Amino acid sequence: MRILVLAVGRPERGRFDALFREYAERIRAFGVAFESRFVPGVKAGSRFSDAHVREREASALHEALPARRRVIALSPDGGSLDTKAFTRSLERWSQPLAAFVIGGPLGLDADFRKEADATLALSAMTLPHELARVVLAEQIYRAVTILRGVPYHK
Repeated sequence: MRILVLAVGRPERGRFDALFREYAERIRAFGVAFESRFVPGVKAGSRFSDAHVREREASALHEALPARRRVIALSPDGGSLDTKAFTRSLERWSQPLAAFVIGGPLGLDADFRKEADATLALSAMTLPHELARVVLAEQIYRAVTILRGVPYHK
């Protein structure tokens, strides 16, 4: 099982990062190849329109994605999955690699979302990308425990 979390922005070394790293280590302890990367964000409200910012960020995301992967775009307008459905999907997506992509403050480019293999909502509400990373990592950990038969998920 191989998983990548790819986000727009700059890594924060605060409370959210510590939680994310904790879940990442728990996931890796099950033998899962789990990686996290960032691509630089484009400053919104500068000389670029919001659409242009999203396009530039999408281009950087495309360049950072490995060739053989399934892209799961995270967006509040994506589909909702309960834990069992997410677990089944994660098992399928992670062959050869599940690449979860988190956009910047303006979200992901519409064309990027359309090209993704799936679009997933962690919440109907917008979350800061650092918090979204933690929520995603916890849900991945929960799914892995289910797949491995460990009682964490109960």
